[in-house]
Parts: sequence; structure tokens; C-alpha cells
Amino acid sequence: MKISFIIVNYNGLEDSCELIESIYAHIPMNYGYEIILVDNGSVNDESVHVKERFPAVITLRSDANLGFAGGNNIGIKISSGDYIFLINNDTLLIDDSVLKLVDFMDENIMAAAASPKIYFPGEPKFIQYAGFTPMSNITLRNSSIGRGEKDTGKYNQAVQTFATHGAAMIVRRKVVDEIGYMPEIYFLYYEEIDWCMNMKRHGYELWYVPSACIVHKESRTTGEDSPLKRYYITRNRLLFARRNMTRGTATISVCYQIMVANLKAVCFAMIKGRIDLIKATLTGMFDFFRIQDKYNGLKR
Repeated sequence: MKISFIIVNYNGLEDSCELIESIYAHIPMNYGYEIILVDNGSVNDESVHVKERFPAVITLRSDANLGFAGGNNIGIKISSGDYIFLINNDTLLIDDSVLKLVDFMDENIMAAAASPKIYFPGEPKFIQYAGFTPMSNITLRNSSIGRGEKDTGKYNQAVQTFATHGAAMIVRRKVVDEIGYMPEIYFLYYEEIDWCMNMKRHGYELWYVPSACIVHKESRTTGEDSPLKRYYITRNRLLFARRNMTRGTATISVCYQIMVANLKAVCFAMIKGRIDLIKATLTGMFDFFRIQDKYNGLKR
């Protein structure tokens, strides 16, 4: 088995089925791949409907929502591919170019993970991801290269990147065996970046490979500015600093987040009358301090 596609589904049956259809439409059946769908605590067990519609898909069900990392880890543990392709259920294959990621990984043995060029839906093609810029150690901000730009071929060269994109990333199984699974302490947001940082600490490389392309609908689960997203972004940005920076830098970064970035976010939410976002921001900060073992699952 060359590649294991792992899809985490949470109340997203229609999107998941569209993704599976796009895989079957573009990847030859004799290539040597499997599709694993994990229903991650949906209100109804949607894995049953997927199995009825696509009998060859391996389906699993978790009665509880285990988060992005937890859901993916269930699939990784039963997968058998040389490479693991984590792909959001709100993405679509537009051709067979994702197989070029496999070729790239075969040829670059120090690459732990790689992501394709990611487009927003629609025509003409506008870029959502063409790699990530480095992250500031203090503000913990970075950006997606090319985001919002029309694809003119400017980002058509494979380059090393700060991190791969959680919506679509191929990971070498050997690396997972060495460093461990995606950290589940985050639940939602920052887990794949934390995982990428651990890969780099172990001497591996992360790549953006534009010869492979997919479409990502983006933010279909949590919404663009929902309290859920605000809570986890606030909590997990602090957690990421503590787990991945030196002690002194982490302390400065945490202070900056609390006294500058989060205070600013609260003020803007107050102006907009978004009490829900204020509560989410404050709760995220408090819950960061309540986490007992902030290094849980970090294999150095």
C-alpha cells in the first residue's frame, strides 16, 4: 500500500462524499491506496452512510469528538500506507497531481511532510496556500504565502516551508514511527504546526510542492469568526509558545499574547458588541493556565 488517505468527518457527510468521489475520479484504482474515514463524534454516525455509498472505504466511528488530531490519529493507527495523506473533508482533488507528492517524497528522503498548492474554490484559480512564512517567536504570527493572489505561476517552484498545511499534508510513516502521532492536547488549531516543529527538531524537512494541487473550501466546520475558533486560537497560541520556544522566549511571547494581542482582541469585540468573542478570548487564556501537563505528547 503506497498511500493512505485519512479523512476526519464531523457532521460533514456531503463534503466527505464529494471528497471521496473526487479521489475515485482522479486516482487510478490500481495505484495502491486506501481511503480511511473517521466519523469524529458526529450527531449521527455518518460513517454508516459513507460505507453504504462507498463499500471500499474503511470507516471508523468515535462516539466522542476527539478533535482534529485525535480523529486523524485513529486513522493513522490502522493505516497501512508507506505515506499518510491527511486531507480535510472540505477539500477536493481536481486531478491526479497529488500523486506527485508521493514521487517527491520518494526522491527526497529527508522530507518528513509536504503540502500541495491549495486553491480557493472557483475559477479563475486564486491561491490559498503556497507555503508559510516563518513565524515570529514573540507575536507567533506568520502568513500563508500567495494567499488571495491569482495563480500566475509565481509560486511554481518546490521550496522548504515553515510548516505544511493541515488541510492537505502527506507524511512519511517512518517519521510518525519515530516522533509519535499528532499532539492531541490542542484539540483544534495549531496541532499540525506543533507536529511540524517536532519533525524539524528531529532533523527533517518540510516542503511545499506546487506540482500537486487541490481545492479547499475552508472553515466549513467552525465558521470564520466563531466563539469556538476564537477560544481555541487564543488558548492554543499560548500553548504553542510554551511547548516550542525556549523558556525565556516563551515567557515573553505569553506575556505579549495576554497583555497586547488578546487585550486588543477583547477591545475590538467590545466595540462590535460581540460578548461571545470576549468570553471565548478570556476563557481561552484562563484554560491555558489550567492545563496541567503542557508538554503532553511531545516526543523530543
